[in-house]
Amino acid sequence: MAKTQKLLSALASASKNAGGIHTARELAYMIGEQYTPAFKKMLSDGVNEGVIRRVARGVFESTLTPAEPSTAIYKIVNKLRDGVLNYISLESQLSHTGDISQVLMDRLTVMTKGRSGTFETPYGVIEFTHTKKPLSTVVPNLYLDEKVKIFRASTALAVADLKACNRNLHMLEG
Repeated sequence: MAKTQKLLSALASASKNAGGIHTARELAYMIGEQYTPAFKKMLSDGVNEGVIRRVARGVFESTLTPAEPSTAIYKIVNKLRDGVLNYISLESQLSHTGDISQVLMDRLTVMTKGRSGTFETPYGVIEFTHTKKPLSTVVPNLYLDEKVKIFRASTALAVADLKACNRNLHMLEG
């Protein structure tokens, strides 16, 4: 079986098991290949042929069995900043809780213990903002959103993050 066919088969199996979004290294592992320049070239060729889609740098999905659109952006967050604490905060969380009336349509604001950065994806823009707050003050103010498998800030933490980042406080319902 050709490598591309093995990849499509592995992606189809993974999408049935709550997958859909994978890093390049995960894809190599899934089909028993080494993560080499040749493998990266194969992924690039797959993107050019429309077999797979690059949703962010080093993160892919199958075009035949794409991720569930309502949760894909959260899966991308977890792939982009794997191994560090990430949580939805700032405007995204305050909109989610109804503490601001604005609804963010195409942007997800995430606090991270990793690097700051902005990523444009087919599912919207992900904005990572680094926090220097100690884990001991952050973790007690988080809860896991089971639907999207990512932590969310309490309203108090989201407001504190908004202030710490010198963001627009005028939108807070008062």
